[in-house]
Amino acid sequence: MSFLLSRKSIVTQWMVDPAPSKEDINYMLSAAVTAPDHGWLRPWRFILIEGEAKNKLSDLFVESLKKRNPDATAEQLEKEGSRPKLAPLVIVVCSVMTDEKPGVPKNERVLSAGAAAQNIMLAAHERNYGAIWLTGNAAYDQNVKAGLGLEDNMDIIGFLYIGSVERDVKERKRPDPTDFTTYWK
Repeated sequence: MSFLLSRKSIVTQWMVDPAPSKEDINYMLSAAVTAPDHGWLRPWRFILIEGEAKNKLSDLFVESLKKRNPDATAEQLEKEGSRPKLAPLVIVVCSVMTDEKPGVPKNERVLSAGAAAQNIMLAAHERNYGAIWLTGNAAYDQNVKAGLGLEDNMDIIGFLYIGSVERDVKERKRPDPTDFTTYWK
């Protein structure tokens, strides 16, 4: 439990090489596919982006921002293009709206993909990597989805940025769970 309670998001500016090894990536993805999955629909997909592919994702982010906002400043374009380059590994987690199965609502497929993303985050933490789950406008951009090869029935749940961390990261004050809990009677 202390491991679970010690998980925290690590900003990408604190991430450094090396990226997770192939063995560590497989470990994280193995954790991902243990997510709850009503109906055994396997409603998640994972796109791994590292090395030179991060430059292609950077170009895709910039191109997409230009389409969304033709008046974007050079500073905004530079910031958008820098995002994929800040961490050694980016895992794009997607939800898949497979053909309908009676009794399995669509939102459960999104929740399953979200649980898969959280499992990746926990597995990264367990392997001593820093990670953060980000979305931003790019996660909802049709041009980004097309550029990543997503089908029409797929959505981006988030971009998981993962890397080594060579600094001490302070614990943050966590909320008290009782502030968000009631007993129904």
